[in-house]
Amino acid sequence: MARPAFRVDAVLVQAVIAGALSFAHLHDLAAAAGQDGWKAWAYPISVDLLLVASWRRLRSEGPSRLAWCWFLIALVASLGANVATAGLLDLHHVPAWLRILVAAWPALAFMGGTLLAHSTADHPAPEVPATTPEPDSDREPVASPEPETLPVAMTEAEETPALPAAEPLPATEPAAPAAPAVPVPAALVDHARKVADDHQTRTGSPIDNDTLRARLGVPPQLAAAIAAQLA
Repeated sequence: MARPAFRVDAVLVQAVIAGALSFAHLHDLAAAAGQDGWKAWAYPISVDLLLVASWRRLRSEGPSRLAWCWFLIALVASLGANVATAGLLDLHHVPAWLRILVAAWPALAFMGGTLLAHSTADHPAPEVPATTPEPDSDREPVASPEPETLPVAMTEAEETPALPAAEPLPATEPAAPAAPAVPVPAALVDHARKVADDHQTRTGSPIDNDTLRARLGVPPQLAAAIAAQLA
C-alpha cells in the first residue's frame, strides 16, 4: 500500500498557528511603541530568529550558560508581547520604559546572535584521573601478582618426580687418635679423663676431639695428644 506523499501533522499545524499569533502580537507591540512601517514587521522576525538560534545551540552543543541566557531573553520578549497585547496594556499610550526596550532590542538581538554564532561551548573540561591512585586506608592491601614465570616453574616442579631421600650412612667407629706429638702433663690427662667419663655418662658415646678441645680450652694438637692418652 503506497503511503501518501503529504500528511498533515497536528503538531506542525499547531506550531504554525502559534507562530503566526506570536508574530502578530510582536508586530502590534512594536507598532504601538513607535516602530512603524517595515520596522514593525522586522521585530517579530528578530525575536523568533534569536529564539530559534539559541534553541539550536542548546540542541547541537548541549546545555551552556550563553545559550540558556539568550533563549530566556528571547522567550521573555515573545511572552511579554503576547501578554501586553491581551488588553493589560493601553497600546495607544505606551509607557516610556517600554518604548526604550523596543528601541534597544535590535542592538541586543544583534549582540546575542553574534555571540551564539562565534563563541565556543563553555562545557567544563573533563577531569583527568590521576595515574597513581591514592592509597585507601579502609581497604585491605591487595597482594601483587606473581611473575608469569612462577606458574611455569611450579608446573615443572609438579611434573618432576621427587628423588628418594638419601639413606643415612651407618655409624662408624671413631678413628684411633694419632700418637701424641707433644708432651701432655699428667694432671691435664687426669682432668681430661674425668671430662670424657662425664660426657660418656651423659650422652652414652665417647667424647670426640672437637668436644674435648672445647671443654678443655686447649689447641687442636694438644687435644689430639690428650685423646691419644685417653684411648
